[in-house]
Amino acid sequence: MSNKVLIAVVGPTAIGKTALGILLAQHFDTDVISADSRQFFKEMEIGTAVPSPDELKAVKHHFIQHKSIYEPYSVGDFEKDALSLLDTLFQEKDVVVMVGGSGLYVDAVIHGLDDFPEVDPELRQSLNAALQEKGLEYLQQELKLRDPEYYNKVDLDNPHRLIRALEVCITANRPYSTFLSQNKPERPFKHLYIGLEAPREVIYERINTRVDIMMESGLLDEAKTLHVHKNLNALQTVGYKELFEYLDGHCSLEVAVSEIKKNTRRFAKRQLTWLRKNESVFWVDHTTDSDQILKKTKQQLNELNHAQR
Repeated sequence: MSNKVLIAVVGPTAIGKTALGILLAQHFDTDVISADSRQFFKEMEIGTAVPSPDELKAVKHHFIQHKSIYEPYSVGDFEKDALSLLDTLFQEKDVVVMVGGSGLYVDAVIHGLDDFPEVDPELRQSLNAALQEKGLEYLQQELKLRDPEYYNKVDLDNPHRLIRALEVCITANRPYSTFLSQNKPERPFKHLYIGLEAPREVIYERINTRVDIMMESGLLDEAKTLHVHKNLNALQTVGYKELFEYLDGHCSLEVAVSEIKKNTRRFAKRQLTWLRKNESVFWVDHTTDSDQILKKTKQQLNELNHAQR
């Protein structure tokens, strides 16, 4: 087994993953791979909490604002690109750090994607038409009916994920979740999940504060520039769709901001549900000081190397 290790920093939104990723990357003299699907797009900066210029200078980051919202970019594309980059980085580095807000994207790199059936493009078109005509709730209820297990862990506010699951359910006439956790390819590196955790009330308070800061930093103006493209997949995300509702005259700005906070809290809850099912995550309290985190990480790496020799 290779002695190369990918450290995946995971946890709910606004918990401090970016800072921890930089700390680990600096300690191990390595790069950071972002696995946050919201941060891939260069037109979306404020609403996706992209690392600050100082954070980006601190260590080399990859997959931050490298795509346009006009370009389709799937989890499969990311898996392929990330594995190719890891091949290159591991030629010089023994450790690479991946920071992920998107559990599906992190797991795709570490474990591989599942072997799904080929889907008829017309089915995808009909599901997209159903989204436009009947709304997001219709897709949510369809998924709940066809695959309650996946319904309980998917990001229900992401129509792209709902449509993907439904088209597989319909094509295969079996739940999408039954395709998950099949035999996966062996990766040429070891992996370590480090999860940041905090009491729920702390997470929610940090989320509310972050949304207020985003609004003060110009999120509404950013949403105005993107409003004309509101139907693009990349923009079906928390922070933008609520402001589009305001810009369309469907609610007040106060209500829109309140909805951003509420939907972000829901998103964080789903992130934790996804992560708690992964028994290999090594959890660290968000208040743990840097020296202790580094000490515990090195202990975990030693155990990993010893166990897989």
